[in-house]
Amino acid sequence: MREDELATALVEHFEAAFDDAAVRLEEPYDHYGNRGVVDVYARTSPPERVSYLAELKADPAVRMAAGANEILRQYRRMERYFYADDAHDLRTRLGRDGPGLYLLLLFAPTVRCVEHVVQNRRLYGSIDPELTVDGVPAERKVAFLVNLDSAPSGGLGFLSVNGDVGVDSPLFRRAVPDGSRLADALADADVALGSGEDDRGDGGAD
Repeated sequence: MREDELATALVEHFEAAFDDAAVRLEEPYDHYGNRGVVDVYARTSPPERVSYLAELKADPAVRMAAGANEILRQYRRMERYFYADDAHDLRTRLGRDGPGLYLLLLFAPTVRCVEHVVQNRRLYGSIDPELTVDGVPAERKVAFLVNLDSAPSGGLGFLSVNGDVGVDSPLFRRAVPDGSRLADALADADVALGSGEDDRGDGGAD
């Protein structure tokens, strides 16, 4: 599975789930030389405008990365600099109910991605979901994509591995849809869940 397949699923999901959502692929940003590209940039229409920045990781990206630290550096760069440049703005709305921005690090539901996330589960699980960007409540979400086949009808899902429910918790395993690609990948992956230990050989914490 490749990143372009994940991007297609996200575009289909946003277009089906929200009226008049604006979705861009490979959206560049540049803040005084701190450059990068967001895989998917989506905004829902007013009055409840919500923005989504998504970094996508499938097998090729996980295989080529030096480790989880490199992937998280890309994710953090997006968080730090996307709205710091002059081309993007994050509009504040008083009395907002819930986050106005979601910062997404999304993994494909494949054996390689499952093994990578599980081996680095403490690092990914330690990402604090809550933050504020330019005065707007935001949420970080490190997750597996699920229900890919339902993306055209707006049914794509994000199964988080950061915050209160870790990838090795019983709650996470119960939340995995039966018969899904993620369920199959978890069953086929060469990992041991439940010990709470991680493999620092694939990129431990800085």
